[in-house]
Amino acid sequence: MRHRAEEAACRPISDRRSLGLAINGDAEARGVDDAVSDGSKGCVVDIQRYAVHDGPGIRTVVFFKGCPLRCAWCHNPDAIVPRPEIAFVAVRCIGCGACLDVCPRDAIRLGNDRRIDRDRCDACLLCVDECMSGALSQVGDTYTVVRLLAQVLRDLPFYEESGGGVTLSGGEPLLQHRFTAAFLAAAKQTGLHTVIETCGHVHWGHVEAVLRDVDLVYFDLKLMNAYWPTRAASLLFTPMLSFAVPLSPAALRRTQTWRHSSTCLCELRQRSVHLLPYHDLGEGKLARVDSPLRPLRLAPLARDITQRIADRFEAAGIRTVIAGSA
Repeated sequence: MRHRAEEAACRPISDRRSLGLAINGDAEARGVDDAVSDGSKGCVVDIQRYAVHDGPGIRTVVFFKGCPLRCAWCHNPDAIVPRPEIAFVAVRCIGCGACLDVCPRDAIRLGNDRRIDRDRCDACLLCVDECMSGALSQVGDTYTVVRLLAQVLRDLPFYEESGGGVTLSGGEPLLQHRFTAAFLAAAKQTGLHTVIETCGHVHWGHVEAVLRDVDLVYFDLKLMNAYWPTRAASLLFTPMLSFAVPLSPAALRRTQTWRHSSTCLCELRQRSVHLLPYHDLGEGKLARVDSPLRPLRLAPLARDITQRIADRFEAAGIRTVIAGSA
């Protein structure tokens, strides 16, 4: 099983079924922003305070909901769908049936570990309100720029003391490009340091709309040898980027993976890279939102293997940080 999972994680991206990664196309990317945000509101899945690995200083990280990719190793599968949804944790259910009584669309299936018929559910959240055990919960909330900025500014003393600020992550924050641009503009007006983490699979115009209000961009560079032909347009703005490279155990056993990545960084005159070793924390979230992704069941990389990869980047003249460590 492990051998097959590793092979699946390394197959070319064109083999979308086996890799579990789909690029959904420009039409869906445009529709996400229309569905989630008219520029005045956006959908956020989580706000993480006191973060120290997502930019300089102490930061507040805002995780936007919605992503155009379907990476098999996704750390945040509950942030893929670009709208609020309902999560279900079977072990918390006490079988009271309150959710069934209030559902107006007959989307509750008692006795089923998935519990919700996602085709019928319109995420009205009535079942969440009635659930006494916490088995049902809301994933994703709608924010205005004013409301989100107020949440971020609660940590202002920490930013001022540490040189930190706000980081927009996801999901893909640029999928909600109008709301993201409006929020970043408001954040800069208050003097906040701003960082954005992006996979780059968005229109260049959406990138341009936010760059004037962004101090630092973390670009998520994936599977360099398979990605390069389809990512050229996204890489046009790389001269200003710091890079984050996700390292899956399978991919890094192949020398060309890190070699292609280091060559790319050198060609773009990048001298800094953060290596993010694969972990399986996202797999625990898959069942909760009935994700179409499936667990890879891969063991995380051993520290010594990750260090050897880091040493090779260093030998190429690229300063390397592992998992945000100093």
